Amino acid sequence: MRKKKQKRGKNVSPREVRLQRHRSLRLKLTLFAFLVMVTAGLLTVVIYYLILRLLGQTPVMVALTVNPVFAGVVVLCACGLIATVLFAWLSKVYLRPMKQLIHATKEVRRGNFKIRVQHKELHPITEMQELMENFNEMTRELDGIELFRNNFINSFSHEFKTPIVSIRGFAREMQVEGVSEEQKLEYARIIEAESDRLARLASSILELSKLENQQIITNQTEFYLDEQIRGSILLFEKEWMEKELEILPELVELKYTCNEEMLALVWNNLIGNAIKFTEAGGTVRVSMTADDKEIAVTVSDTGIGMSGEVASHVFEKFYQGDRSHSNKGYGVGLAIVQRVVNLCGGRIEVASKEGQGSSFCVRLPR
Repeated sequence: MRKKKQKRGKNVSPREVRLQRHRSLRLKLTLFAFLVMVTAGLLTVVIYYLILRLLGQTPVMVALTVNPVFAGVVVLCACGLIATVLFAWLSKVYLRPMKQLIHATKEVRRGNFKIRVQHKELHPITEMQELMENFNEMTRELDGIELFRNNFINSFSHEFKTPIVSIRGFAREMQVEGVSEEQKLEYARIIEAESDRLARLASSILELSKLENQQIITNQTEFYLDEQIRGSILLFEKEWMEKELEILPELVELKYTCNEEMLALVWNNLIGNAIKFTEAGGTVRVSMTADDKEIAVTVSDTGIGMSGEVASHVFEKFYQGDRSHSNKGYGVGLAIVQRVVNLCGGRIEVASKEGQGSSFCVRLPR
């Protein structure tokens, strides 16, 4: 029976959930008004009885007891007055959080995302409590986005400013009298390298921006995934040959349907990073396993590794935990990897230890 109830709960649509909440809120407000009226009526009867006992056989009391219409009008007016006073007092207590929410929304409009609404855990109206909790959650998310935006702007400015300053400095040096032709050629090579770095950074940012605005994968074709990964390994042959790295591909023949060019970005970035951050003589292993549900591709290395703090932020744009190696990248590649994997409906996992290497596992649905 419990299993059946859980399955029914899972099949409830969001629209039905909203309708149930609206009915619950209307019912509570109706009960609230009903209780106010009943309480007002009881108080009126009690007060009427006490007045009769205190005043006794006065003309007014005689009129109230003899003329039922007059008595009914008096009781109705008294009941309405008491109900109005009770409703005004209780609604002030019940709806006090609304004033806080109104004030808080004005603060959010001014750009203050640190505002929070203080509320009691046991509010009479649970929907009001849920509204306050959701508002606080919204402001926390907005505050995080604002912080991320500021960090993004600072990092982006730094990444662009560094090569521009370098280009300007060496361009000025070339204009100084007495500089030899050999030095000028060296300065020109540096300027060319920094210009290429700027072009690659701009290209990576444009690619990431395009992927972030993309919601579905287009131009899907069937191709051999193992051959694509081998192609990515060969793409960096010059780099791993110069560092005398041991490359260990453990791949199985497998056909996969996806946007081939987009998925290549994943392997190029992961394999490129593994080679980049592995010292000479190290090992880079690329393995692949598959079952009926998913494909797992793992790129591991024996490089410098990362701390737990760095690993937790490694997929953020422009994040570079190791500043001593910041000139080797831009902090954009892994953000591109994660976005492509998410578009494919998969996930990526990272495991790393400082000084022992890193391992990135991409899991894609079959």
